Amino acid sequence: MGKVYLIGSGPGDAELITVKAIRKLKECTAVMYDRLAGCGILRYVNRNCEIYYCGKEPGCHYKTQDEINDMLVKLAKSGHTVGRIKGGDPYIFGRGGEEALRLTEEGLEFEVIPGISSSISVLNYAGIPVTYRKIARGFHVFTGKTAGKLDINWESVSKIGGTLIFLMGFNNLHTICTKLIENDMNIKTNCAVIMRGTTSKQKKVVGNLGNIEKLAMENGINSPCIIVIGEVVKFNDKLDWYENKPLFGKNICITRAKPQAKKLREQLSDLGAEVTEINSIVINSTNYNLKKYIEKLSDYDYIVLTSVNGVKAFFNFLISIKYDIRKIKAEFAAIGPATGNEIMKRGIVPKITSEKFVAESLFEKMKSVVSQSDKIFLPRSSNSRPYLAEALKDIGCIVDECFTYEVSLGQMPDNICIDDVDIIVFTSPSTVKNSVKLIGLESIKKKKVISIGPITGRTLKSFDIDYVTCEKYNVDGILDKLKELK
Repeated sequence: MGKVYLIGSGPGDAELITVKAIRKLKECTAVMYDRLAGCGILRYVNRNCEIYYCGKEPGCHYKTQDEINDMLVKLAKSGHTVGRIKGGDPYIFGRGGEEALRLTEEGLEFEVIPGISSSISVLNYAGIPVTYRKIARGFHVFTGKTAGKLDINWESVSKIGGTLIFLMGFNNLHTICTKLIENDMNIKTNCAVIMRGTTSKQKKVVGNLGNIEKLAMENGINSPCIIVIGEVVKFNDKLDWYENKPLFGKNICITRAKPQAKKLREQLSDLGAEVTEINSIVINSTNYNLKKYIEKLSDYDYIVLTSVNGVKAFFNFLISIKYDIRKIKAEFAAIGPATGNEIMKRGIVPKITSEKFVAESLFEKMKSVVSQSDKIFLPRSSNSRPYLAEALKDIGCIVDECFTYEVSLGQMPDNICIDDVDIIVFTSPSTVKNSVKLIGLESIKKKKVISIGPITGRTLKSFDIDYVTCEKYNVDGILDKLKELK
């Protein structure tokens, strides 16, 4: 028998998930997720995890609740550790209780991992505090999905005070407003509707009970939405921290390998962007090729490393064979500051570091330093250009190349919707070629495209893709260009 984790994934922002949820998702061998789970949640699962989409779109359920319950039981009984990912919190209008009861009836072990409810977090991102001293000393959360049928005591609700929050209620907005007004709530009571809160597509309209339906229709609001009624709505402009971020409203697709994507993803998130991550390339180590050069390492005058991945592949192999790095007498050279910084983490300061992340830039620096007949070792990717090795040989250097890693095609995540993306960022020729295979050329051409530098730009041009190039060929250059496009 396996075990099931009922996991709350939060309101949409993939970082609003608990540490425990991330830890347990990494242990799962099968995952079931809903439409309302943020598109970035699946980045936390293992590569070999089985992934199942459960749908649950309004009026068009991909699976019924009974079918979902049956599937949970089947996967757990077959020995899987199952992660049942639910938007918000599993027990707040998420039918998590029904799923837990079914598991109990089947004698299956389960655990509930709470999530941040959209009822409070979406309001936070919209600049609306749920409670406020002397204004709203409590809040009340209702399902709005079946507001016309539920046995809600509208007279009591209209007089209860505090903040009223209706989840999943957009299709019943008219009913909700009408019932409250009919029960003597002031027609001028502040009201807001927030669509797709905590994501790049967040949109809100603010009005009162009398006009909010008209304003929502005029502004193209649709599900999923949260309706909030009460005096706290008046703070939405003064406390609007999220929508004032420099990249708010932008969904930016990054295409790097998973280990390199994290830093850029976090920086973009801090600037208010929603990040769609497609790991178009996978780094496969071939550093075992270093074996035949180990006896020669102490003879080289220079060791040239051309990427962060190259640095990791080189030093990880030396560590694996317990090689004493003091045997190396060579100076180190690095393409770009990021590669140089990665070398310095090993306690080595490169003698030469190019300002730009291109081989031509490094060669320009090296040719005035190296001497004819210098022995140079160049461990690199089998996919990278041969330019640097050829250029060094042309000036009389003796160059040994070793392929320490290779780049292969990544996978398109199951829950990615490329239609939501505004801008795609490419950081290497490989990310371009592989993204064309994964996303499709025509889909890429419909988006704004950023190239980290001219080499990547050449590949984009070969596909006839319009793009802009960063002034600085690094992450800072990408961020500067994104702010400029905004």
